[in-house]
Amino acid sequence: MYFERAHISDEELLSFYRQLLYPRLVEEKMLLLLRQGKVTKWFSGIGQEAIAVGATLALDMDEWILPLHRNLGVFTTRQMSLQQLFHQWQGSPLGFSKGRERSFHFGSRQHHICGMISHLGPQLSIADGIALAHKLKKENKVALAFTGEGGTSEGEFHEALNVAAVWDLPVIFLIENNGYGLSTPVEEQYRCEQLVQRAAGYGMRGMRINGNNLLEVYHAIKEAKRHALQEQQPVLIEAMTFRMRGHEEASGTKYVPPALLEEWAKQDPILHFEGFLQYLRLLDDHKIKNIREQLKQEIDNDIHEALSATSPAVSITDELNDIYAPALPAIPPPEDTPSPQKRFIDAISEGLHQAMDRYPNLVLMGQDIAEYGGAFKITEGFSTIFGRERVRNTPLCESAIIGAGLGLSIMGFKSMIEMQFADFVSCGFNQIVNNLAKIHYRWGQTADVVIRLPAGAGVGAGPFHSQSNEAWFTHVPGLKVVYPSTPADAKGLLLAAFADPNPVLFFEHKALYRSISGPVSLDWYTIEIGKAKLIRSGEDISIITYGSGVHWALEYAQQYPDISMHILDLRSLLPLDYEAIRAAVEATGKVLVLHEDTLTGGVGSEISAWIAEHCFSLLDAPVMRCAGLDTPVPFAAELEKNFLAKTRMHQCIQQLMNY
Repeated sequence: MYFERAHISDEELLSFYRQLLYPRLVEEKMLLLLRQGKVTKWFSGIGQEAIAVGATLALDMDEWILPLHRNLGVFTTRQMSLQQLFHQWQGSPLGFSKGRERSFHFGSRQHHICGMISHLGPQLSIADGIALAHKLKKENKVALAFTGEGGTSEGEFHEALNVAAVWDLPVIFLIENNGYGLSTPVEEQYRCEQLVQRAAGYGMRGMRINGNNLLEVYHAIKEAKRHALQEQQPVLIEAMTFRMRGHEEASGTKYVPPALLEEWAKQDPILHFEGFLQYLRLLDDHKIKNIREQLKQEIDNDIHEALSATSPAVSITDELNDIYAPALPAIPPPEDTPSPQKRFIDAISEGLHQAMDRYPNLVLMGQDIAEYGGAFKITEGFSTIFGRERVRNTPLCESAIIGAGLGLSIMGFKSMIEMQFADFVSCGFNQIVNNLAKIHYRWGQTADVVIRLPAGAGVGAGPFHSQSNEAWFTHVPGLKVVYPSTPADAKGLLLAAFADPNPVLFFEHKALYRSISGPVSLDWYTIEIGKAKLIRSGEDISIITYGSGVHWALEYAQQYPDISMHILDLRSLLPLDYEAIRAAVEATGKVLVLHEDTLTGGVGSEISAWIAEHCFSLLDAPVMRCAGLDTPVPFAAELEKNFLAKTRMHQCIQQLMNY
């Protein structure tokens, strides 16, 4: 194995050796503790240390790295406390994620490390967002994301590389090609001869290196960084290595031909680098032994201290409090200020405009939102006013753009992502429910991202442009879900969403865009997320609803003035305003939960169950639900009308009244 020393001093070479050796010795200790039952799982990177260590050494300490399971060398080279790392591996509350995550599924802002989730592709898109933030700040920094050869089969790999190329982002995508995805060999993963060949297809530079050669990795990352910054382009690197142990220890390596293991054992990165330093007479057997014994003693001392620590007791309060980052209190509109009539769509556009003025770190992203103004023209003219850097057309890759939004948040930016239609959010589902929603709970990182979702039926758009899919997300702790029904609430809740550091899904009903108008304050104001609004007091029946259902209920109340209807607009679906729901039950004793979404598993199911559990003594009749049919939303006008809950409202209300 040939080592290119270049400009590296003797002292640096010896330091590199210690950095390379240290994670190997930590791993050997962990394997011993695993057999003793003191850790429960381990993903070994033995034989692959040169990639993690070399890449980390080549970057500045404040450049973000997004590692994977087998990149212990990233964490140790960034000087993370072994005691706290061991607490992390034990699942102790004293670990970096307070016992909420396993192994390396965590991050640390202090060390500029963003931890993975088990879905191997999403960290690549987060790196796009981090690099975009550097670009917007005019900073000479790169982001580096690891993936494995198996991870290159995931759709997010292709989305992330495409976005980075189209937006000219300084990202280094580093593939650790270690031969196997769990037990699946590379010949069953892809058909190209080399993964680096994919770089050409995305219009970026590609490099293929020996991942077991520490200095080759180091120089390659240095060169990739130089190119990424000078040319403002991403770089794809394929580092060839081998996984010498199982995917995790329990899986073993029986599927690997013994000859292959023997061949790669001869390529051990530590033994080769030791030999190089011995050739330079920087090391001899005595020095190697002393360094190993010294590092082993340090490791033993840290593990002993960690094992002696007492973990704090489990606290339900602490668990619940860490789901969300604290949000600012609501700001009501100033009194006696003009509130001209505005359409629903114009109120949203005005709110976006004011948010862009108030937050210079806010970036809007979405398909066709720049010059075209979006499918519904809500951002028309924005790119001229605020510039294309902040109003960005995106490729058709919802998942990568949501991931990029999270990357921007890590760098202190706010982002708004417009789904062209709420239906398309399914393509970004993983990023929302597993990354945005959980990241604050996992390691205290906020996801300051607003996703706007034009939703709902009644406009003849058919099964793929008409869904009310808000219930998909109300089951996910860490998200906030709002669904306004009036122009004033649309603006106030949208501004509240931008002020909130947590991920907010903002549903806006397409049929209301140009059909509903109302007074909207010209000033900046916010409406508390999680606070319902009493639309109308009544004594006979309570209708709990949101979105289009509010207008259906009001229309019905006008048609049947003899029924005293109590109408509650939830406005926020996560969190729910249970106090207002209880008051609505108490007002009449008869409750209809009304929504456009399909019946089974809709938001009404949760509300009905909560009322039955907490308000049973206040009821004079069973809680009823009136919702869309359990079918896709049909295209034909009569079929769509039949689908909507509005056609069954009268029957439900009369049934409740007669109970």
